[in-house]
Amino acid sequence: MSIIMHLYYTGTDGSARRFAEEMERSGIAQRVRQEPGNGGYAYYLSLSDPETVLLVDAWRDQEALDVHHASPVMEEISHLREKYDLHMRAERCVEDAAGISAEDSKFLKK
Repeated sequence: MSIIMHLYYTGTDGSARRFAEEMERSGIAQRVRQEPGNGGYAYYLSLSDPETVLLVDAWRDQEALDVHHASPVMEEISHLREKYDLHMRAERCVEDAAGISAEDSKFLKK
């Protein structure tokens, strides 16, 4: 069962974007990607809200996510969140065991 977290970082005057850029530039994001059980870690910019950045963070299971949350890298991430004075909201998505239905697949170009 995969777990996908959508974390919305919101700040002011471009702080959320600067946070994401520093996460990449500093190597913190890459270290998270290398953690056991990580299935993806990517930042996306919002076209409708320039003060919000979306992180899509995927994990093999709850145990892998718990290990990540207890890791030293989380302290570094928390420090950067404070540095950029970010507010967050989260959505938790759990993989659908049935996958993408035939009906939904009609709308996907392969």
